[in-house]
Amino acid sequence: MKLRDWVLLMVLEALVLAGVAAFQHSPGYMDADYYTLMGQQLAHGTATEPFLWNYLDDPRGVPHPGFAYWQPLAALVAAWGIRLAGHGGFAAARWPFFALALLVPPLTAWLAFRLTRKRALALLSGGLAVASGFYLPYLAVPDTFTPLMVLGALFFLVLGWPESLRLADALHPLRVGSQLVGRRLARWQPLVLGLLAGMMHLARAEGFLWLLAAWGGLALARRRSPRPYLEALLGYIVVMLPWFWRNLAAFGTPLAPGGWRTLWLTQYNELYAYPASQLTFAHWWASGWKAIVGARLHAAATNLTSALAVQGAVVWLPMVLAGLWHWRKDRRVRVGAGMWLLLWLLMSGVFPFSGARGGFFHAGAAVQPLLWAVAPAGLMVFLRPLARWRGWRLGEALSVLGWGLVGAAVLLSVLVVQRRVIGPLPTEPTWDDPARAYVRYGKGLAVLGVPADALVLVNNPPGFTLMTGHPSLAVPDGGSDVAAAVARRYGAHYWVLEANHPRPLNHYYCHPPTVPPPWEFLGMVDRYTPAFVLGAAR
Repeated sequence: MKLRDWVLLMVLEALVLAGVAAFQHSPGYMDADYYTLMGQQLAHGTATEPFLWNYLDDPRGVPHPGFAYWQPLAALVAAWGIRLAGHGGFAAARWPFFALALLVPPLTAWLAFRLTRKRALALLSGGLAVASGFYLPYLAVPDTFTPLMVLGALFFLVLGWPESLRLADALHPLRVGSQLVGRRLARWQPLVLGLLAGMMHLARAEGFLWLLAAWGGLALARRRSPRPYLEALLGYIVVMLPWFWRNLAAFGTPLAPGGWRTLWLTQYNELYAYPASQLTFAHWWASGWKAIVGARLHAAATNLTSALAVQGAVVWLPMVLAGLWHWRKDRRVRVGAGMWLLLWLLMSGVFPFSGARGGFFHAGAAVQPLLWAVAPAGLMVFLRPLARWRGWRLGEALSVLGWGLVGAAVLLSVLVVQRRVIGPLPTEPTWDDPARAYVRYGKGLAVLGVPADALVLVNNPPGFTLMTGHPSLAVPDGGSDVAAAVARRYGAHYWVLEANHPRPLNHYYCHPPTVPPPWEFLGMVDRYTPAFVLGAAR
């Protein structure tokens, strides 16, 4: 590949992301709300949450130590952007993600070139990364997608150092000097793999699995000495030890305590169960084996559908599979396929509810650059016999059909952005609907005389707090009595009953004046997406 190829891919990515960002004036969903707000907190020197978005770690109150469930890397990146920009707005939090996203296409193309040694195939891979399909709306907002893609691409590139450099040695006129460079880089390979694995764990809870991937790659390279495995572990510890130490100080455990109880969910909404102590093995087992197996089969099917639509961009999936098979002896492909399978099993069999609701979509971002990298090589598997049969020139056929299929991925991306980001009215993008609603809620609460520092129960506490400044609590799973129990414990006297509410509250949403004590109906806070304010007796 040439420098101009890198520049071209980065310019195209910048234009695409700028076009999408023009319709994104807010984080858009709870994960990005969380990382944006926590980026603001970190930029101001605190790692506490002015909200509670779940009760899994039995929190004492608000403010609450941050990152009891999600990992901190995306918030750290957002904080860096806020500090450099000098203000805490969404634009300041997002620009580092925009900058990181510019690296994804050239890194993907570089990975493809290292696999195939063919510039034409590498550019096709870069084109797929620019299109990026269902990932496109999320690349330039504070979330883990873009950091994971960059880290994943680097992981596979580093994993291929020895083979790539040995091939370079054979082609390089100064073979002795090239061999020296190759040996030195190969010497640092285990440590760098461990550092990257630690960064991926700092991004997401399942990221520790990438340390196993590093060890697997070293084993496939026939590293028999224990030293490289210990060096990879050292790299991982260098990144994660400070975070383990912080968790010990904040929670009394090296790992954040919020995620383990999700092992015993019997439905997704139990993520918001109160008290969370009810989430036990006995509770999970009592749901019955049919429900347990059925939930996992449903998650497995949902995640396979995600693989088709998201990771395979629909039309490219056969080429991805063919490319993986063609390069099956390459340890980068072996490790990548093994990680994909492990993540699918984890998000289908162990955490089926969070996995099917976006966990697999998030986790798969780290493998996605490899899938884009092998797809054009898979296209060649189909194209060679077809070209011989039809009498086509292989290079011309690859150019026409390959870029035609990239065009199909571009069309998919346009449709995704139109539906998920822009919506029917470009002047009021669908992406910003949640933020606009919470701004209206804040104004409505002020009109009703609710104090600016009042603790409020809402569906999306990070988003509500970000938009209004009110500290907030998550509406728990259950009826009004459970909400009252949460309000009593944490001192909340107001509750915004929104359209997306727990099922037991349907009657009260339709007839808010009938809400039972200690709640009382105070008024409507938003007429566009009807929401009502309930007050609790003091």
